[in-house]
Amino acid sequence: MKKYNLFYLFSLLSLLLFGCGLGDNATNNANLDEYEVTNSEAEVTEGDFIYRLVSEKEQYDANGPVEIYAELEYVGDQEEIEIFHAASPFYFPMHEKTRDYKIGYGMVEPLLSTTLVKGEPLREEYTSAAGYSADEDNDYINFIEKINNNEFPVGYYKVNGFADFFVRIDDISQEKYKIHATIDFMVLDEE
Repeated sequence: MKKYNLFYLFSLLSLLLFGCGLGDNATNNANLDEYEVTNSEAEVTEGDFIYRLVSEKEQYDANGPVEIYAELEYVGDQEEIEIFHAASPFYFPMHEKTRDYKIGYGMVEPLLSTTLVKGEPLREEYTSAAGYSADEDNDYINFIEKINNNEFPVGYYKVNGFADFFVRIDDISQEKYKIHATIDFMVLDEE
């Protein structure tokens, strides 16, 4: 009788542990076979500005940080130029493809200005600014909380970054810029 109770207890515990450990949207390295990193760096020139979006690596270890940064460089005729933007000119929204999760990038929007010196890039490292509503499913909430703790889950990520700012032409007119670039990277279980 003790053997049967022990067997049932072990089975129940295994089922509970397996059920808690893997949600409906769990991903492992095998789910990533259909994906390939094609662009860990991107550079786009628009007008007098160069926007760069870079992932330091093509692959990262699961539950660890990722190293992504954006740069904006002025290459025009003046020695420096003043740009106007929200809390930052850089946005880092992402899409985790295996789960089809969108990772937003919220930002406070005061009007700030930054002076760019010709040939000296303004650089900013990625920090998570993802949010969710209480109505989202628990798998998504847990996923976003891991991202916000810089503990990226296994997956294939596309960063659809952009620089959003404007420059004043004169006292009444301005020129708006929204320069887009896309990079990708994978997060894998350590094997």
